[in-house]
Amino acid sequence: MTNFENFYHELLDLAKKHEQQNTPLKIEKDLENDIVKVFGEKITSLARAKNGLSDVTELAYTTAEHHPYWNLLYNCSEIASSVLEKWRDCLSAEDLSDIDWALKKLNESLEKIKNKNPSSS
Repeated sequence: MTNFENFYHELLDLAKKHEQQNTPLKIEKDLENDIVKVFGEKITSLARAKNGLSDVTELAYTTAEHHPYWNLLYNCSEIASSVLEKWRDCLSAEDLSDIDWALKKLNESLEKIKNKNPSSS
């Protein structure tokens, strides 16, 4: 067992102690990639989506702009962020304009990728 797997099993023991004290927890694991997520009882699907998107956005912000897929990821994450921020609201005209702009950038990026790799068309 790896150190991370040991940590995960110790975390499960700790979570059991807290659950016995009526603190509901949800634990998700991806031990292959050394990832463990702990969620409290108040977590919502929207909060989880925003949290997951922040990981995607971080990758989009830190990926070198010369990577051929950078702009696809960046603009997709920007659109998703706008949508999630207004999930319980209405998208404003400015929001829709920003999404439209990002969609145009997505299309431009897709065309560049297709032109660099014509066999994938």
